[in-house]
Amino acid sequence: MTLYMIGIGLWDEKDITVKGLEAVKKCKHVFLESYTSKLGISTEKLEKFYGKKIVLADREMVEKQAEKIIAPAKSEDVAFLVIGDVFGATTHTDIFLRAKEEKVNIKVIHNASVLNAVGVVGLELYKFGKTTSIPFDNANVETPYNVLKENSKAGIHTLLLLDIRSEEDKFMTVNQGIEFLLSVEKKRKEKAFTEDTLCVGVARLGSPDQKIVAGKAKSLLSIDFGAPLHCIIVPGKLHFVEEEALEQWK
Repeated sequence: MTLYMIGIGLWDEKDITVKGLEAVKKCKHVFLESYTSKLGISTEKLEKFYGKKIVLADREMVEKQAEKIIAPAKSEDVAFLVIGDVFGATTHTDIFLRAKEEKVNIKVIHNASVLNAVGVVGLELYKFGKTTSIPFDNANVETPYNVLKENSKAGIHTLLLLDIRSEEDKFMTVNQGIEFLLSVEKKRKEKAFTEDTLCVGVARLGSPDQKIVAGKAKSLLSIDFGAPLHCIIVPGKLHFVEEEALEQWK
């Protein structure tokens, strides 16, 4: 009897590891956390490939009714699937700790996440600073700008994750994220993020049609990055190899 916490990768049904798929196939209950990220395929396609019925675990279930996931694992094998890697969100750490408290046997199976897959743009991963996110309700929000400002001072790269509301089928775009940062800059006039700031817009990371564009913030505003998910990278001080790597996306 085990609670398997399994990262299933970034895009489709085949991104799961062999170890993860073997675990899923022996589980009686399979839950898919459905609100912190989004796959590029339907749940039905996932079910067909895994050969299992999948229960969507929304915010309410994961944060307030976690017992529905943890309790069955006391007597049966249960899979808790997470898009990307298992610990990409703190709410998954909460489930891990609660299951530990209840003496449930846990096995974690990792996978790729946005935090390491962004390496494809050519920036050195160890030179990324604090990651931040931009919410939809941001009229009085300045934390993402502050994080970017501090990272920039240190010459390190910033990854900005963009808000999603899966239940509303609403996903923030690169364009909206840049507009937010420019709006804070206009108010504060600190030059931490201007229309001339070098940015990298990323869409559908890990998919066959991922879109990556590097350029000044102003130029990225006019680009249609297409379907979700999107994120933004603001590079810090660049090594010459990083400069060369970014050229391919301009």
